[in-house]
Amino acid sequence: MKFVLVDRITECEAGKRITAVKAVSLAEEYLADHFPGFPVLPGVLMLEALVESAAWLVRVTLDFEPSLIELREARNVTYKSFLQPGETLEMEAITRRLDADGSEFSGIGRCAGREVVKARFSLVHSSLADENPERAELDQTLRAMAREQYKVLGGPDVRGAELVA
Repeated sequence: MKFVLVDRITECEAGKRITAVKAVSLAEEYLADHFPGFPVLPGVLMLEALVESAAWLVRVTLDFEPSLIELREARNVTYKSFLQPGETLEMEAITRRLDADGSEFSGIGRCAGREVVKARFSLVHSSLADENPERAELDQTLRAMAREQYKVLGGPDVRGAELVA
């Protein structure tokens, strides 16, 4: 199953920072089991939403070149509160390092101004054709799909980013 937890991108400074939002809805199936009678967004999905936000920043900064962006490591993850249906997670990811192969971020998630999750994490960037040149066409398809999804999320047009080393 692939989660798409970012509902909207609100700001994007290529190479530097991104802000996005995730609205928690009772319609999300996993809330029924987490926890019965007290539905809350699982902490791991709060972290995933921060990672997804940062991945959009990577895509924009690198002109959507990597077709795959994956979590390498999460450190110093802290959870301070629950998020229930009807609440909105406001996420911010700030670049610590970003180059063609990987990146590092500080991320924070807030709800109504209060901090609910905080983490430092690193991502690895790659393309399917890196391991198998026959997959280059699939890479192009994934890049085109990512560009379209970025537009749907309301991502601003950002060009000429500088990498942060």
